[in-house]
Amino acid sequence: MAITKTDFMRGMQCEKMLWLDKHKPSLKVIPEEVQKRLDQGNEFGDAAMGMFGPYEEMTVFRPGTQIPDKKAMVEKTKEHLELGTKVICEAAFSDYNNYCAVDILRKTDRGYDMYEVKNSPEVHEQFIKDAAFQYYIVKRNRLEIGKIFIVIHGEDENDPFQPVEVTEEVRKLYPWINENIWRLNRCQKEKEELTVPPGDQCLHPYECWYYGYCHKTKEEDGQEEQLTLL
Repeated sequence: MAITKTDFMRGMQCEKMLWLDKHKPSLKVIPEEVQKRLDQGNEFGDAAMGMFGPYEEMTVFRPGTQIPDKKAMVEKTKEHLELGTKVICEAAFSDYNNYCAVDILRKTDRGYDMYEVKNSPEVHEQFIKDAAFQYYIVKRNRLEIGKIFIVIHGEDENDPFQPVEVTEEVRKLYPWINENIWRLNRCQKEKEELTVPPGDQCLHPYECWYYGYCHKTKEEDGQEEQLTLL
């Protein structure tokens, strides 16, 4: 097992969430409204690929599935970087099997600028951390990154893609990513289910998809305790 961008963000919210993702994913419940937002985000991200004109997309699926072939995507990305492709979408990178796919890389005189696309009217702290994870993996692949942007959903629906520069904020988080990525790798490999008491992390910054499981377990434990006392 290794850590992806999604793994990292979910693990930083709650280590148990990450563990459940790896060991008991069938317990996951994604509310309909959340799935709708995720789908809308994917649609916005797909549309943003063309914001700088012609591009090359690195997405490769395993034969007969809709599951990304990460190894093939990493190799395809390497090929296009060597070719000097001007705009690369879903550019894939791996470091000790830790993995990310950058929404957009745009070639400049100093290397590439990096763009993370979010279907949101403003930049949130989570978006910067998200971009920081990607920057960490890309930097360890020795690719020169100039500026880093979060692309949010602007007010002009005819041209909704609004880049907001977050370069300095992202670079400052490099040590924090390095400190936690290896810790989360160890957490997800634990054989026994992690014990994390329910708390604020169950709802912030996002509602956990295992909320029902963890809170139901807590209630059942309390009921069992009462029965024992009787």
